[in-house]
Amino acid sequence: MNNRRVIVKVPASTANLGPGFDTLGMALSLFAWIEMSVPQTGGTTFEFFGDGMDCLPRDKSNLLYKVAQLVFEEAGAEVPELAIAMYSEIPLARGLGSSASAIVGALAAANALIGSPLSPMKLFQIATELEGHPDNVGASLFGGIVVSAWDGEEAQYARIEPPKRLEALVAIPAFELLTEKARHALPSAVSMADAVYNVGRSSLLVAALAGGELELIRHAMKDRLHQPYRAALIPGMAEILERAADFGALGAALSGAGPTLIAFVDAASGEKAQLESFLKATLAKEGIEAETLWLAPCLSGPEITVEETQSAGTGAERRLTLLDRIRGEVKA
Repeated sequence: MNNRRVIVKVPASTANLGPGFDTLGMALSLFAWIEMSVPQTGGTTFEFFGDGMDCLPRDKSNLLYKVAQLVFEEAGAEVPELAIAMYSEIPLARGLGSSASAIVGALAAANALIGSPLSPMKLFQIATELEGHPDNVGASLFGGIVVSAWDGEEAQYARIEPPKRLEALVAIPAFELLTEKARHALPSAVSMADAVYNVGRSSLLVAALAGGELELIRHAMKDRLHQPYRAALIPGMAEILERAADFGALGAALSGAGPTLIAFVDAASGEKAQLESFLKATLAKEGIEAETLWLAPCLSGPEITVEETQSAGTGAERRLTLLDRIRGEVKA
């Protein structure tokens, strides 16, 4: 283990997909990379690359370090000092699962560092407890579309292969929205009628995605549990959800807790440019600058590379940063 370097590439995710509050998630082809090894001399070190990463702690209060220690404790291993590096193209606090990808990446890296004694299902349980819900972590861990449930003690999931023609357009506003704030906008109780409405829509959405019936998605992605209450936090959101189908979307939703908005599209659609212009223009009317990205579903969970090094990271090898090692893979 002392001479082992692990690099994990983990996908972003979108959660809820409209009606599936805290239960539905899909992995997206936007990634974070985490490198983990045992330093040969000195204590724990951190290197971060990418926008917004400067604010992350560089001591043992860091989430990546604490998550890794949970793996070691569960496996009965002692690895008190770590060299950790991370690069992420997943924007922070935007509703694209940045915290879930960090948790899943750190779990996978720490597990691989000690020979992978913990099963993916065990990692899923740890990740769900840390995140507080299984949708984002399930998608990042297993890839594809994940339908999940958690009773506070044990999480279960079923994975669906995304329809081959499914593509996503995300509009990422240039402001953060913390999940905690977005959850405070929700009511403490909902009516039976709204609950039944969402059960029906969520069930229809799962069936449509599993069967590749893309034409049903626009009807199935409607929601009464969370999006109406969060709309005030994202100006332009209500109009986008109401009118996106007029511009070629199969359906649209708030991605996770937001503020990112996501629209699903048939990859063969000839209306992609119009849809992208509509999203940007609608947000611009509200004075919101937004970046748009076309993303395919990511079909797999973490990609793990384990390197055994004779020199334990000395000499020229040690001068290579994580960014050097993954250059050519990143979008930046």
